[in-house]
Amino acid sequence: MQQVKHLLAAKGSAVYAVAPDAAVYEALEQMAEKNVGALAVIRGDQLVGIISERDYARKVILKDRTSRDTPVAEIMTDSVVTIAPDATVDECMRLCTDNRLRHLPVLDGGRVVGIVSIGDLVKATISEQKETISQLESYIVG
Repeated sequence: MQQVKHLLAAKGSAVYAVAPDAAVYEALEQMAEKNVGALAVIRGDQLVGIISERDYARKVILKDRTSRDTPVAEIMTDSVVTIAPDATVDECMRLCTDNRLRHLPVLDGGRVVGIVSIGDLVKATISEQKETISQLESYIVG
């Protein structure tokens, strides 16, 4: 079973982050620039939340606020579900499904070392299933 640390090794462990006092607009610009759907919200070296496109849509647009005047801290999700690098893809899939999440920050010793998305998890699951099918086909034919 593949672990999160393997996913991060393959995709890279860049952590895109924003400060809690930054404007939501700044966070949106960074998400667009980096082509990601969420950013870690970090104060110093401490994870204090996560902000996603979903937070923006539900807490800024639908509440008739402006992204330039709203600080990230006001709309971020502050009760963040996190995982460790040795967590399995299956464990992450369960967390995402049970908690209706799309992004999981990866913490190692309290430090954010990466973020895995539901897309990363689905890709890893499909890859593992293809490998299993290939091995079974080889066994049956061989």
